[in-house]
Amino acid sequence: MTMPEAKKPQFTGAIGFIGFGEAGAAIAKGLAKECSMEMRAFDLKTTLGSEARQQKLADFKRANIEGFECAAESVKGARLVFSVVTADQAVDAARRAAKGIGQGCFYFDCNSCAPDTKKQAAAIINRAGGCYVDVAIMGPIEPAQHKTPVLISCEQAAEALEIMEMLGMCARVVSQEVGAAATIKLVRSVMFKGMEALVAECFLSARKAGVEEEVLASLEKSFPTFGWGQRLDYMLERMIKHGPRRAAEMREAALTVSQLGLSNTMSEASAGWQQMIGDLGLDMDKAGFKAQADSILELLESSSKAE
Repeated sequence: MTMPEAKKPQFTGAIGFIGFGEAGAAIAKGLAKECSMEMRAFDLKTTLGSEARQQKLADFKRANIEGFECAAESVKGARLVFSVVTADQAVDAARRAAKGIGQGCFYFDCNSCAPDTKKQAAAIINRAGGCYVDVAIMGPIEPAQHKTPVLISCEQAAEALEIMEMLGMCARVVSQEVGAAATIKLVRSVMFKGMEALVAECFLSARKAGVEEEVLASLEKSFPTFGWGQRLDYMLERMIKHGPRRAAEMREAALTVSQLGLSNTMSEASAGWQQMIGDLGLDMDKAGFKAQADSILELLESSSKAE
């Protein structure tokens, strides 16, 4: 006799989002496919000028999510909250959410912050009666959306993991100490986002000097399995699209390295490149690294002359 399969526990209760940019919207979209639940969101852009506010309200409507213009209102009655803002706004987001968070509500801090920053946010949420969870997103949010691998660390890690599994998320507990997941993420970012900055400095210089083909051929010979051409396209594209957000993360990485008692020169320099390229405001999808490099160089030269 075949035993019936045990039914997977289902998550019940409302979910709130603090921050509804690329990451927040992608997680919400993925969760909406997984199960039916009430979702609501707040984004700081709803408090800004009319155009930014209207665009964000349109984002909420398009995602079939109830939008709020107050963070505290958006989390009232929620069983779970995702905080998905830029690193420099994480503590402020926790303060806003704490004004409305319910007793026992799990607060998933998915922001790329230094361990001490996470601990500040944890103190605010836990003092308000919530259950803070340090979450580190360990890969691009698209196309996996809510199934992107994450690391978690907090005192209630077992309960947090159970909720994430009910939501179809791919989570792994690394510690019961807040900040452990963040440390792994940010130390890793020193390499990954630092490599993007090195690529920018190397190939913008090579393109400006007219020697990019020779440089690329030399690197392909030295590291034949890396796939330089494809990676160049991807790395420059990420900096163009998300430079300011990645710069904020690298400043947190620099803070983490400094707090470990080491020199953070590379992380700080990487933040500078990410910010500079992101601030150019280019809109280029899959143009190829040569076209990307030419556009970046043109804008940098124009900016230099203006100064």
